[in-house]
Amino acid sequence: MPVEQHPVAARHDTVFEHAYPVEAPDLRNLYEKAKRDQWNAARDVDWSQPFDIEQGVLADEMLDIYGTPFWDRLTPAERGDLNRRFASWRLGVLLYGEHGAMLVCSQLVEVVSGTDAKFFQATQVVDEARHNEVLNRYVTERLGGLQYPLPAFERELFDTLLSDSRWTVKTIGLQLVAETFAVALFRMLAETSKDPLLKQICRYILQDESRHMGFGMLSLPDVIGEMTDAERAELEEVTHWALVKTLTGQFPEPVFRDLGFGDAEIHQIHAHRRERAAGAEGSHYRKLFRKDLHGTLLSNLKRIGLLSERMRPRLESVGIRVPATVEVSVE
Repeated sequence: MPVEQHPVAARHDTVFEHAYPVEAPDLRNLYEKAKRDQWNAARDVDWSQPFDIEQGVLADEMLDIYGTPFWDRLTPAERGDLNRRFASWRLGVLLYGEHGAMLVCSQLVEVVSGTDAKFFQATQVVDEARHNEVLNRYVTERLGGLQYPLPAFERELFDTLLSDSRWTVKTIGLQLVAETFAVALFRMLAETSKDPLLKQICRYILQDESRHMGFGMLSLPDVIGEMTDAERAELEEVTHWALVKTLTGQFPEPVFRDLGFGDAEIHQIHAHRRERAAGAEGSHYRKLFRKDLHGTLLSNLKRIGLLSERMRPRLESVGIRVPATVEVSVE
């Protein structure tokens, strides 16, 4: 029987507000937008859209072995099976991420100060629950319920965020790192998926995700700006750790094992993936994804005050080059 849940030890102080004025108009505006833009996964998504699942769900160029001898040796039916299994794995990572985000945001409702921040975080809890619901239904109904286990990197990421008492760490790990990755991936899926139903789902989710990143961009700059250099350095370490977990742990090994690939072949595939990520090689879709992800991360780090010379080598260690034209802060 697969593991269906696990406990996470968590402790944090809850801030109980006694007055409810509008003190942060930008956050209150974000809350108003969240109320206005709610959608219903059961009512607003057209689940009746026809699609031949045998052709695969994702663009073949997104698969790690596309264009390699491993791909060439597969029959059309095997390629379709690989595509569907990879889609189940990829959407499973996003599904677990949405559930983890719901839990982190439920904690943020408690630990942040100010009614405006609490109100907005309450809406994000609802958003993440809806994303969890809609992705789970897609995997269950469209992909036959095939679901891979929670990856180790993702469990470590969310266990750490859930167990840390600091709202700044939760916000950076979730809103800055995980959400930025998710936005870039959902955008790519919305543009490249073969299934119109998945395209529609991703576009709905993207409507919410831009607000979620907005919370971090509005709430963090003033706080980080008042920190000591030592405190800021600690947040830079947290940011780098979250980036490592999010960007370097994602390899669909169980998919290749299900298709009969052995240890040596999986090692070759993994090495090919790393080489392609480190160089200019790769599909048009993957290049656009990296450009979108890296550009957004750099912009957001600069905006909140964490793009420093200390961060440059850390970012480059995970494949994010800081152009010479980008101004960084000096510690």
